[in-house]
Amino acid sequence: MSKLTHFDEQGQAHMVDVGAKDHTHRVALTSGHIRMQADTLKLIEEGGHKKGDVLGIARVAGIMAAKRTPDLIPLCHPLALTRIAIDFDIDHENNLIRCHARVETRGQTGVEMEALCATQVALLTIYDMCKAVDRGMIISEVRLEEKSGGKSGHWKRGDAD
Repeated sequence: MSKLTHFDEQGQAHMVDVGAKDHTHRVALTSGHIRMQADTLKLIEEGGHKKGDVLGIARVAGIMAAKRTPDLIPLCHPLALTRIAIDFDIDHENNLIRCHARVETRGQTGVEMEALCATQVALLTIYDMCKAVDRGMIISEVRLEEKSGGKSGHWKRGDAD
């Protein structure tokens, strides 16, 4: 097993030095979902929520979160992100909304944390906007699905995790 990279030889936390790494196209895909009551899902889908377009606002929140990740995660590098895409799928059978984030850059370090922050904050925004009608919503399974670029190359969930 590899050692944790955010600690120096004395065990002190530090920001990883990426200065010698090559600039490569880096991509991270993440997902997660929020489960809710059927009536809450219907309200969101029909656009009847008094606060407005829930998924549109959640999409913007996810984009903003990806851009602000270094402000939230102490040892993340600030990155020049070249693409942030947030998509939602509605699953009526299970009363949930799935969020998918795709974040890209050309740089010296990956964008996994930015994509994970985007997904989580988009889902939290849905919760925030709908909590007045459904406090029992559950956010779960926020996870990295796939990443590419850099020294470690391509990784995809399910490919020999």
